[in-house]
Amino acid sequence: MEDVFSRKDDSLYSNPYSFLRLPMVKDPRDTAADLVVLGMPYDMATTGRSGTRLGPDAIRRASVNLAWEGFRYPWPFDLRERCNIVDAGDLIFTCGDSEDFLNMATSAANDILTTGKAMLTLGGDHFVTLPLLRAHHAKHGEMALIHFDAHTDTYSQGSKYDHGTMFYHAPKEGLIDPSASVQIGIRTDYDRDHHAFNVICAEAANDMTPDEIANHVKALVGGKPAYITFDIDCLDPAFAPGTGTPVIGGITSDKALRILRGLRGINLVGMDVVEVSPPFDNSEITALAGATIATELLHLWASK
Repeated sequence: MEDVFSRKDDSLYSNPYSFLRLPMVKDPRDTAADLVVLGMPYDMATTGRSGTRLGPDAIRRASVNLAWEGFRYPWPFDLRERCNIVDAGDLIFTCGDSEDFLNMATSAANDILTTGKAMLTLGGDHFVTLPLLRAHHAKHGEMALIHFDAHTDTYSQGSKYDHGTMFYHAPKEGLIDPSASVQIGIRTDYDRDHHAFNVICAEAANDMTPDEIANHVKALVGGKPAYITFDIDCLDPAFAPGTGTPVIGGITSDKALRILRGLRGINLVGMDVVEVSPPFDNSEITALAGATIATELLHLWASK
């Protein structure tokens, strides 16, 4: 008789502790992992509705709906057979202390990256991308940013901890090259006369095919190390209502997935999915969108 405690769990509801039911480790630095999933349950930089500190947990729980697949459609390989991925749980930092979060996030990412591993980070609000870019820059040098969002997040008037200022600071620090970077799905105001990033606004993205968008992005990025950051509010609220600053007129979840698949061949070195806010979600559809996009990112990285 099969041992009940060694039986593989393929259910869609039980034991949703790790992303895609991947092995859980407390300290990933000394493991043989190729990539580490790390949650950052931080939302103190939010300017709208808070709640994204609960995002990593919700994304993990939703990921059990995807974990049973061996081959993730339409990718032609089994992710677990191609690479070794572990889930290191959530970053631990002093609750209510943004400076401690910033220090811990940068330190954790540096420690993981210097061991030769890659990272997929689950937010949290979008501010978490700034310490991640600093750590990835220390490893890979100046990067191209592929940024899915409704907002450019290049605003200069925000505070030190603000989820709308990361891409104002990142180019000034030399972390990313705006001329090789692209922002997709933008549909809020920004200073067009002094905006260094390439932009595919939501109206254009909705009129273009996924392949047209992907090919344009690849031409801009070239061979530079690329970091993908996916703010879930890039999707129209019909597909992702559970976010702090929803904006109608976004792209569909299907288009987002097909754009990511079309990016095969880029030099992808880091990635995150941010701004999933469970308190405003309906039937967990935003969490499922976040989990699916994160899974797609893993396959895109593994396809190298």
